[in-house]
Amino acid sequence: MNPPAVSANGFLKVEGIVKHFDAVVAVDDVSLSVNKGEIFALLGSSGCGKSTLLRMLAGFELPTAGTVMLDGVDIASFPPYERPINMMFQSYALFPHLSVWDNIAFGLKREGLPKAEISERVEEMLRLVQLTAFAKRKPHQLSGGQQQRVALARSLAKRPQLLLLDEPLGALDKKLREQTQFELVNIIESVGVTCVMVTHDQEEAMSMASRIAVMSEGRVLQVGTPREIYEHPNCRFVADFIGQANLFDGVLSLDEPDCCAIATPEGVIHVGHGISGTLGMALAVAVRPEKIHIAKSRPDAPYNLFTGTVREIAYFGSYSTFMVEMPSGKSVKITEGNTARQDLSHISWNDAVFFWWDASAAVTLTA
Repeated sequence: MNPPAVSANGFLKVEGIVKHFDAVVAVDDVSLSVNKGEIFALLGSSGCGKSTLLRMLAGFELPTAGTVMLDGVDIASFPPYERPINMMFQSYALFPHLSVWDNIAFGLKREGLPKAEISERVEEMLRLVQLTAFAKRKPHQLSGGQQQRVALARSLAKRPQLLLLDEPLGALDKKLREQTQFELVNIIESVGVTCVMVTHDQEEAMSMASRIAVMSEGRVLQVGTPREIYEHPNCRFVADFIGQANLFDGVLSLDEPDCCAIATPEGVIHVGHGISGTLGMALAVAVRPEKIHIAKSRPDAPYNLFTGTVREIAYFGSYSTFMVEMPSGKSVKITEGNTARQDLSHISWNDAVFFWWDASAAVTLTA
């Protein structure tokens, strides 16, 4: 698998960054390019190197090798206080004894700005995050979402060229996190600051970022828009990590310019694109659960039609999930949107069912 390409005109360019902690390679030859004004997400599971990479951008860790270019200047050796960068931590790190107003003003006072300019910027930030009425309150008198907006206002008050967000919504409950995602994006975009965020939450990255870098074991596996990464994963890890995917292992049995076929233990799977591969080569096929149709009666489907027995059913309100066991013993996950108030499928536990998908719904991956 080739490493992701790096744009030549990025506002932030990371090239060949490596970080060793003794014998452990935390970040392994990472190159990235982030455009000006972009919200860029580093996405991966715990220990993948994303937070270490963010700390190197902030200056809290020095790279073992590589360069960090911000607007044409290599800042890799600069201490944090010399970088035009601000970082918002997961814990928000608000001063409990200071009011909201003074928390936002803290960094500006440290820089020695005139009182009038400090007041103007603080009031501007309070309006931006819609907390003017809460200026005199202490952090403990605010909700989690309000504390998060104070931390963001403090980070933006110094007008950084680059804003770093470390798990920005991690301290919020699920419903508040979903509400805050769009609010946070609107605030960042209204300011126009370039932003790099770290998260392990796929939905958070997909809803907030214009582009995502998926990381694993210190390396960047794929960079792309949320749609590109979800619909066109470039490897097995990305397909399995982003969202959910049913993976079928097999070998290439047909390869044409506009289609190919993979022979698997479950049967032949037809895919709506060619791969210019070698017949007999090992491949995997990924199919998203929501792209699979399910029914008790046999459909008129020319390809990718399989049978199985329903072993589990889960109702999630907006959709239902079926776990279907194939004759080979393999389990396949299928999701169906609940577009009607009544269950029209009449599918129950232990029912024999047919399931199928269009050739264009599947994507091939190197096994």
